[in-house]
Amino acid sequence: MECVFGMVGNGFSLVVADSSAVHSILVHKSNEDKIMILDSHKLMGASGEAGDRAQFTEYVQKNVALYQFRNGIPLTTAAAANFTRGELATALRKNPYMVNIILAGYDKETGPSLYYIDYIATLHKVDKAAFGYGSYFSLAMMDRHYRKDMTVEEAVDLADKCILEIRSRLVVAPPNFVIKIVDKDGAREYAWRESVKDAPVSTVKDAPVSTS
Repeated sequence: MECVFGMVGNGFSLVVADSSAVHSILVHKSNEDKIMILDSHKLMGASGEAGDRAQFTEYVQKNVALYQFRNGIPLTTAAAANFTRGELATALRKNPYMVNIILAGYDKETGPSLYYIDYIATLHKVDKAAFGYGSYFSLAMMDRHYRKDMTVEEAVDLADKCILEIRSRLVVAPPNFVIKIVDKDGAREYAWRESVKDAPVSTVKDAPVSTS
């Protein structure tokens, strides 16, 4: 029951994602970071099949870095979004990636921006977006409370309202979420919202010794 959503505020973009790694009826871990930092001023939140999500987001990250290495200048957020859309469109005719993406970034010339890119290579520049089962609730909350001139604190408060709604309304809701922000100071992790922590893995030294 994945959920990724994001919004643009006054001078920043914010992306939120659940952190559950799930297969069938099993939860493998609850601290999986699904928001990739592409470069100093770009974030990519992704949902979808775990293998496709990890492989494709790393592929985009390395190609963004390669472009900057070759040309000496970084890709703009719009250029990175169009590159991502092009790779998904190419793969769509061969071996499609089952991954949906929210791409956020900040450019000196144009400021913050947010792009909606789905698995069939649809690309839209938007003010707010969401993917996954949690989108039914997060989009409803953002439709009601979102404003373009929101401060960081107001946007995080709205994200918390979305998370609370998902946890209380979704039948199998992910317990933990990560919030990341990108603005003129760069892309960074802002906070985690955790209700479940992974149990520590016991080592051989910590295992009880049988005396029988």
